[in-house]
Amino acid sequence: MTLTYIISGFAVGTLVGLTGVGGGSLMTPLLTLLFGVSPAVAVGTDLAFASITKATGTFTHRLRGTVEWYVVRLLCCGALPAALLATLALKQFGGLSQELGQIIRYSIAGSVFLTVIAILYRSKLIAWINAHPERQLRGQRLAVATITAGAILGVLVTISSIGAGAIGATILVLLYPKMPAAHVAGTDIAYAVPLTAIAAIGHWWLGSINWELLGSLLLGSVPGITLGSLAAKAVPEKLLRGILATTLTLVACKLVL
Repeated sequence: MTLTYIISGFAVGTLVGLTGVGGGSLMTPLLTLLFGVSPAVAVGTDLAFASITKATGTFTHRLRGTVEWYVVRLLCCGALPAALLATLALKQFGGLSQELGQIIRYSIAGSVFLTVIAILYRSKLIAWINAHPERQLRGQRLAVATITAGAILGVLVTISSIGAGAIGATILVLLYPKMPAAHVAGTDIAYAVPLTAIAAIGHWWLGSINWELLGSLLLGSVPGITLGSLAAKAVPEKLLRGILATTLTLVACKLVL
């Protein structure tokens, strides 16, 4: 199974490198559906996986100067406490019980559907925001909205390991429509590092991380992300996002049926 895990990590890493989204949305359901990993362990392992891979991405974006650190701090003000509270709630509800596993399974499905919506309608949402500049938040209201969004993402990511990518980036685009695309990607990755790290530590405390599985996934994902990033300009983005959205929809349907 180790080779299969490495191949899976490579495949997901390549897709993430190509599209910029889909890591948690694909990895967690893949572990649950294809390999029979329990939902709680799949979430915990994927969070540890994400924290390591996103740390590498943050380093690269920092060198390029494409991280808006003020926005990162606002997001973390909401996301990190929310992640801690969500972890305590998971502990209170019984750790790895069957009932909790079912809750996490439906949480994963819901998060996947949100990711699909974010992928398919991101351009329309951006166009609407740009067409109605009077609706754009500014000043203190914008800061409060950013912290609130971070809190929502903190809970979502801790419970399902999904949301920091496509959903987080879409929220950033809606709140900060003038932010360059590269800065959106860099900021989204940067805030996700401490969030996924804290959530991963929480799942380690709950005993829901498979370290051998994590190592195998990382062996495949690192070269996969590199290859995907190099090939990204050669493949039409619209085609890639269509494939990703279709795949995620099928995965979400399978999770709830």
